[in-house]
Amino acid sequence: MRFDVLTLFPELFAPLLSSGITRRAYESGQVDVHLHSPRDFAEGNYRRVDDRPFGGGPGMVMLADPLARCLAQAQGQRGSRAPVLLFSPLGKPLNHAEVERWAGSEGAVLVCGRYEGIDQRFIDRHVDEQISLGDFVLSGGEIAAMALLDAVARLQPGVLGDADSHAQDSFNPALDGLLDCPHYTRPESWEGQGVPEVLLSGHHGQIERWRREQRLALTARLRPELITQARRAGRLSRQDEAFLASLPRPAA
Repeated sequence: MRFDVLTLFPELFAPLLSSGITRRAYESGQVDVHLHSPRDFAEGNYRRVDDRPFGGGPGMVMLADPLARCLAQAQGQRGSRAPVLLFSPLGKPLNHAEVERWAGSEGAVLVCGRYEGIDQRFIDRHVDEQISLGDFVLSGGEIAAMALLDAVARLQPGVLGDADSHAQDSFNPALDGLLDCPHYTRPESWEGQGVPEVLLSGHHGQIERWRREQRLALTARLRPELITQARRAGRLSRQDEAFLASLPRPAA
């Protein structure tokens, strides 16, 4: 798959593409990333890519024309039109299901905005979907683009050391959409704190049940809406429901 990124700061992506486990996906070409700067398509000696907003107000707005020219180059290099994604507070929240969708796709063009935003005419004409990381504002779309690229890369075959690793991730359908459980490693005692005895027992059935109950308890306490979703989807067993019923009710 191929992702083309339109950004004024392509240098920000260097660590992502050359560090960590996910670099395997980029180096192997499983996730092919190409960076394009709208500044290369701006006119004038100063290569201006922004201007003051009509109607007044603070900040600057990214010009439509350099973005459109940059996008045309990216789409032309691909050979066929790809979906255009814009990272924006107006977008739908990025979640595991969306990451899986893009991980199994042919890729997309990712547009990273800056300043107060992008000329709406570019958005209306060229953008297919808008994506948000949450209810907060970043200085630009680059961090959001890197989050999507990293999440997509780690789902590619062979990228993680253990093929089953991502199946244990929070929100994964393999865990019925629940949060993950706590994890422990050596030493068995650290600063007076031990490891739960069940994890040292070697009894795989008991270990898996403990992990399941920890996932249920954490999800019920921190993200109760995920329990509701799992229940509606029929993902909880009678044993799960009995365990949930035994948990202390949160204080009103």
